[in-house]
Order: sequence, then structure tokens, then C-alpha cells
Amino acid sequence: MTTEPNPGAAESGRDPEAVSKFVEGFAAQLVEAGMQRMAARVFAALLASDAGALTSAELGEQLQVSPAAVSGAVRYLSQVHMVSREREPGSRRERYRVHSDQWYEALTSRDAILKHWGQTLRVGVDSLGAETPGGQRIAETLAFFEYLEGELTQLMERWREERARTFGQGA
Repeated sequence: MTTEPNPGAAESGRDPEAVSKFVEGFAAQLVEAGMQRMAARVFAALLASDAGALTSAELGEQLQVSPAAVSGAVRYLSQVHMVSREREPGSRRERYRVHSDQWYEALTSRDAILKHWGQTLRVGVDSLGAETPGGQRIAETLAFFEYLEGELTQLMERWREERARTFGQGA
């Protein structure tokens, strides 16, 4: 499927074909990593937009998809903290925004998931018995998630410091 160039790209001095090529290429890589196809396309389009925000109609036009496809993608991206919804000033229309710290937010939200998985894994170890082969595998998985949780916290702190140094932005 070919996509129409980004309607706003030419106005900002960017090559619309190059923008479209980036959006589709990055989206394809996100899909390979496990993201839903339409969510990946919407996310890449928002990431590449000058304002970092587009309406459903703008996304639909750029990606040549229906409003329902955009809505489903945005619902998923909102759930994983990669985009947010905001009202367009003076309108009932919503704009979807990707924030400069979207990767930070997405990874930080995983902390709660790791804690939840940890609780479930502890129950699994207790249920199966730590001395059984299954219990040992679950205990090792639990230990990995606990290790990852600690490392992720430290990594995010270092990123906040690096971001401030590099881009002059606080967390």
C-alpha cells in the first residue's frame, strides 16, 4: 500500500515523500518488534509531525486510513502511554499528541507491570514449590524481573540527567 505524502510536510519545507518513507519504514520496524501495525503507523506519523500532534482527520488523510482505524490505534497507544488525547482549542475535535518523553513514560509504566507480574510469579513459586523444576523456572523468572525492575529505575534516573544535559529539559 502506498501512502500519500504528509499534507503539512511541504509547508514546513520538508520533502513529503521522504517524510512518508520515514513514517512507513519506522512503523515497519515497530511492527517487527511486536507493535500493532496501525498503532505503529499512527505513532510514527505523530513522531514525525512538526507539532507532535495531529487530529484523527489529519492522521487518516496522511496514512490513507479510516477514522475507525485511527481511533483503535490511538486507544492502544494511549493505554501504553505513548500518546495522549487533547481537545483542539475552540473545537470538539481531539488531537493526539506524542510527547518528547514518550519512551520514558512507556518504559516507566512497565514498572507497574513488572511489580504485578512479580506478585503473580511469587504465587506460582509458592504453588509449585521452589524445589520443583517448574517452581525453579518461575523463581528464576521472578529474580530476572526483580533485577530488571531495579535496573530500570536506575536507568530512567540516568536518562533524566542525560536528557537535561543534552536537550536542556528536566524530567
